[in-house]
Amino acid sequence: MKTSIKPFLTVTDGIKAVEFYNRAFGAIESERFDLENNKISSVITIEGAEFYLSDEEPCGDNDNVNINHTFNAPIKIILETENADLIFENALQFGATEICPIRTEEDWRIGKLKDPFGHVWEIGYALKNNIQE
Repeated sequence: MKTSIKPFLTVTDGIKAVEFYNRAFGAIESERFDLENNKISSVITIEGAEFYLSDEEPCGDNDNVNINHTFNAPIKIILETENADLIFENALQFGATEICPIRTEEDWRIGKLKDPFGHVWEIGYALKNNIQE
């Protein structure tokens, strides 16, 4: 078995989040697990890169999740794809907020945005002809 690390995004509306990632990033939901109260947990891929997504879930016996709480982890997600320009523009069209426009910086074509669920994404790719080996 190969070791891997996969992001697990927590959101306040899983169904809406899956729809956003599908439209904005061309994501495919490969598995969906239905939870109580119309909540979900999903396995999602973007151009073969897999990650997990789930609604916030209660902790312990008290069902103490604040539905007004917006989960905002101190982490950026890097989506490395040669379709960066298209995906970036689609994300903006479907509700993401631009942090840094997509542009060429030294040896990368890259931009940064925040999705409607509070996650920060850097979307881009390394420029092959500028990379030194």
